[in-house]
Amino acid sequence: MMPLPFKSRLRAFQAMRGDPPDKGFIADLEFLENRYFDLSVRLGAMLAFDALLVTIGTHPVSASPGAPLSLDAASQPLLTLASFAGIAPIAGSIWFVLRALLLGEEFDSDGLTGEALRHRLFAAFIRSIDAQARLLGMAIRSSLAGCGLTAIVWAAILAATIAA
Repeated sequence: MMPLPFKSRLRAFQAMRGDPPDKGFIADLEFLENRYFDLSVRLGAMLAFDALLVTIGTHPVSASPGAPLSLDAASQPLLTLASFAGIAPIAGSIWFVLRALLLGEEFDSDGLTGEALRHRLFAAFIRSIDAQARLLGMAIRSSLAGCGLTAIVWAAILAATIAA
C-alpha cells in the first residue's frame, strides 16, 4: 500500500472533528499519542545504543597493535571474521529500529465520516503502534544476540592473547 501524504490524514481528522468529539475520544487519542511518543523515545534510545555497540564491536579490529583486544587481520583472520560476525545482529537491530521509525500511520478515509472515521483513525494508530512495538522487540533481541556474540569473541581474543 502506497503511503498517503499527511495532508490527507489531516483533512480526514479535520472532517471528523467537524462533529464535536466526546471526552472519551479525546482521552483515547491522548493515551495512544502517549504510547506512540514512548515508543519513539525507546526507538531513539535503541538506535543510539546500537551505534555504541557497533563502535564497541569494531574495537578489536581498530585497536592499536599490542593492545589486549587488538587483532591483526592477516595473522588472525578467523577471529577477525568472528568479530565482524558479532556485529551482524547489531546491524540487524539497527535495521529493525530504522524500519520502525519510518512506519507511519497508513490511513485512508475512503469517504468515511463521523464515528466510522474515528474508528479508522484509531485502527491505523493502533496498527502503527503494534508494528513499532514488535520491531522494537526484535531489535532488542537482536542487540542482545550481538552483545553475547561480541562478548564470546572478546573472550576468545583475550584467550588467544594470553596463550601467545
